[in-house]
Amino acid sequence: MPMIAVKTQFGCLGIEEQDGAITRLVWHGRTEGDRTPLLAEAASQLTAYAEGRLRRFDLPLRVGGSEFQRAVCAAMSAIPFGDTRTYGDIARELGHPAQAVGQACGANPIPVIIPCHRVLSANGLGGFSGQGGIESKVALLRHEGAASLLI
Repeated sequence: MPMIAVKTQFGCLGIEEQDGAITRLVWHGRTEGDRTPLLAEAASQLTAYAEGRLRRFDLPLRVGGSEFQRAVCAAMSAIPFGDTRTYGDIARELGHPAQAVGQACGANPIPVIIPCHRVLSANGLGGFSGQGGIESKVALLRHEGAASLLI
């Protein structure tokens, strides 16, 4: 799969494309394969996000896994920049236990672009599966101006 690396204050993020859709974002990414127009656009949008010039990504995404996994990713994608929701909020919306929502958030294949960092536990930050764990989650929330929730 072609991948493009984007250096940000959150780390060197690798964005992967498959068949005309973004399918994965990883920390410590590197550029591999052809630089497609979609990867160039994804890199441009991720750079704009990191620089504070973009609040909502507009990219074709493909999330594998179960229908439930895709529903949780859609619910996360609907959370506006700078806002947060809890695992319980999403669980009530989807009719599933909060623990299952937390597991689906942790399995998000496209973090940052699908903003799993905007989902918190009822009494704290919850987890974060990206490189750096909670520290990366806090950095992303601060970047979006949601840091007041952390005090």
